[in-house]
Amino acid sequence: MDTLQQFAQTVIQWSALTLLFVIGLLILLTSILYLVDRTQTTHTIRRNYPVVGRFRYWFEHLGTFFRQYFFAMDREELPFNRAERSWVYRAAKKTDTTIPFGSTRQLNIPGDPIFLHSPFPVLVEQATATAPVTIGAGYCVQPYTAQSLIHISGMSYGSISQPAIQALSEGARLAGIWLNTGEGGLSTHHLSGGCDLVFQIGTGKHGVSDAAGKLSEDKLRTIAAQPLVKMFEIKLSQGAKPGKGGILPGDKVTAEIARIRGGIIGQDSISPNAHRDIRSVYDLLQMIQRIRQLTGKPVGIKTAVGQLHFFTSLFGEIQTQGLDTAPDFITLDSADGGTGAAPQPLLDYVGLPLSESLPLVVGLLHEYGLRERISVIASGKLLVPGKVAWAIAVGADFVVSARGFMFALGCIQALQCNKNTCPTGITTHNPMLQRGLVPQDKAIRVANFAHEINHNVSLIAHACGVSQSRALTREHVRIIQYHGKSVPLSELHPLP
Repeated sequence: MDTLQQFAQTVIQWSALTLLFVIGLLILLTSILYLVDRTQTTHTIRRNYPVVGRFRYWFEHLGTFFRQYFFAMDREELPFNRAERSWVYRAAKKTDTTIPFGSTRQLNIPGDPIFLHSPFPVLVEQATATAPVTIGAGYCVQPYTAQSLIHISGMSYGSISQPAIQALSEGARLAGIWLNTGEGGLSTHHLSGGCDLVFQIGTGKHGVSDAAGKLSEDKLRTIAAQPLVKMFEIKLSQGAKPGKGGILPGDKVTAEIARIRGGIIGQDSISPNAHRDIRSVYDLLQMIQRIRQLTGKPVGIKTAVGQLHFFTSLFGEIQTQGLDTAPDFITLDSADGGTGAAPQPLLDYVGLPLSESLPLVVGLLHEYGLRERISVIASGKLLVPGKVAWAIAVGADFVVSARGFMFALGCIQALQCNKNTCPTGITTHNPMLQRGLVPQDKAIRVANFAHEINHNVSLIAHACGVSQSRALTREHVRIIQYHGKSVPLSELHPLP
């Protein structure tokens, strides 16, 4: 008994000493922070309210997550609300995508589409498969045919992680869709899944540049010799940051990424804001022909829509020089688009949204007689079936999405893409954070998401009385106006 009492007294004494030590340590640390905050001259709040003022930054950081999970309504949050994200998550996991009781979407928001259902919808036995579209037919040695409506937009290795690229590559193969490499060059991880690839040539020409930073024909031929590389896309501008080149923070520039891009480990990889060798419409058409002749594969451009005289000049020059000079496709990015890192003024105020730009450019293609020659790919927040169906009805051949497939990988919209701290391992090169992203499992979700998009767009098409998704036209859509009523899309944006 004496031994037990002695042991208990010892434990109490050590506990008391430990508690005193911890309290003393906290007092010391608080005193140091107090002196630091009181004497620093950079932060007003910390200078006036030492120590406690530091909680402001912590609460500000936590506010993003509290708003997302507790305070924002299902349809309020930006850039993607909870209802949209939830649909993608359920589609990717192949769980029930139906909802009870009624829609939570307001049905009188100006600019939103409403599809006009037929009194005699298409029966299941009358439905047909989505018609494939061939890009570059008659103008390329190796034209490319794709059937799916949705594909994976450009996300470079660097902006997203190795396991994310591997999951996208494998998932794209399972779904029968293409994966755009983004402007960071071609890596072994893009090739690992065996999917079709679109190689993007950005303003920095990563992966296909010579020592002087100019386009290397030898490197281009080497890339084109890869059977999985089906098309080439010249990136003129990006919807989230038109007028600004790619920005990859130094924290993300690993040895492998620096080697692929031709950069320096740990230093920011920043592309020019424009191609130095493309300064006019004439230069652009010359570059398109040069790449197509070197590769034998379809060549297109990606551009955010701003000043429309670019398109009138481009289409007019094509009419002058001939159809063989035209791009095989145009990817229309929009102010709705996203990116890993961009200046806020460009995100907030520059570029047209897709709701305005897609009808305008498709209309111009018809006006100049080029719609059959040039395929149209739409990009910008198209990650739910209704928006994809709208883009097809307006005149797009395909849509591409980056953030939709990021959600399929498990993205929680933590808004840390421009840092190396993504909690889901998608946009970080921290091995500890990447550990949670298992490519084999996420690839299945990528494929599921693509399949569900195609399936649900076909549901809309059948409801409108057409047998397959590509038969949707502007006649099937009305657009809500500011007074709450709607007008036909064909009246709002008539084709020539």
